[in-house]
Amino acid sequence: MFDRLEDLLVRYEELMSELGEPGTADDQVRFKKLMKEQSDLAPIVEAYSEYKQKKQDIDDSLEMLEAESDAEMREMLKEELADAKKRVEELEEKLKILLLPKDPNDDKNVIVEIRAGAGGDEAALFAAEIYRMYVHYAEGRGWKVETMEVDEIGIGGMKSVTFMITGQGAYSVMKYESGVHRVQRVPETESGGRIHTSTISVAVMPEAEDVDIVIDEKDIRIDVMRASGNGGQCVNTTDSAVRLTHYPTGIVIYSQTEKSQLQNKAKAFALLRAKLYDIEQQKAHDAEAELRKSQIGTGDRSEKIRTYNFPQGRVTDHRIGLTLYKLDKVMNGDIQEIIDACIAADQAAKLVKMNDA
Repeated sequence: MFDRLEDLLVRYEELMSELGEPGTADDQVRFKKLMKEQSDLAPIVEAYSEYKQKKQDIDDSLEMLEAESDAEMREMLKEELADAKKRVEELEEKLKILLLPKDPNDDKNVIVEIRAGAGGDEAALFAAEIYRMYVHYAEGRGWKVETMEVDEIGIGGMKSVTFMITGQGAYSVMKYESGVHRVQRVPETESGGRIHTSTISVAVMPEAEDVDIVIDEKDIRIDVMRASGNGGQCVNTTDSAVRLTHYPTGIVIYSQTEKSQLQNKAKAFALLRAKLYDIEQQKAHDAEAELRKSQIGTGDRSEKIRTYNFPQGRVTDHRIGLTLYKLDKVMNGDIQEIIDACIAADQAAKLVKMNDA
């Protein structure tokens, strides 16, 4: 591990030198690539530099202890030595995590697709609530949320909704939300007061760039039409809605959330690229079944990951055995504690796998 850290330290110094050379910024492609590599290495270099300093502090304290006879000074040096040793242990664990293989999609924006499952209208109402939960969470982090597709029902529910979250590292966080979410509560439409169980599915896909997925024009049919539903002035009177049909996969994308046909077309293509990229990712995960079992957040979308129990005010994440009694806060977007716990469990599983290798 430490040989690798020394190599990374040398590489970081090379990057800083290259970035400081005159004319580097003139080549924007190279400049962005260097800046990205530098920002990725910075946390590792910072932790490793502190680690080396603390190791030196330990050596200095031991040397001074041998020469010191004053009892009070010796006690102070022992405290400093204990603090430095404790910090070295913490930094060793931190460096192991920082050196774990990084998901290449972690820095990407995400496209989230929520679909109502079992439970009829109650499932659609819950889908709308989970959508609002994610919107609140994203906005709390300063991320931008943009709706791409929505199929609403009259009572305020959503049969399905697809939206993009734009923000640094959005996929690294949101990927843990993929799976089946279950709600247990008494529906407003239930006169007998019985608790019903409904489900929705959440799919989190990294935004795909043109370089990730190349779409052949021959594989696509583009239809334009008038938007339907409530959209305000002009929306229902112009051919602004766009439908894409991808022949090889049978995927159909319908976009009508914008007044402009060009904007709807751009959204539709962005969603199609994400879906095609996601298919490729799922194939890769299926081919690495053992890896998939050891990780959280990259598994089977049919897996039940979380239950929201309203009578008990409880949220339980089944993957990590975490239960919180703050359902109201969670439904208002306070899901960071759950996500942090998923990240910690994922890292722990990867460390065990790395140590066993």
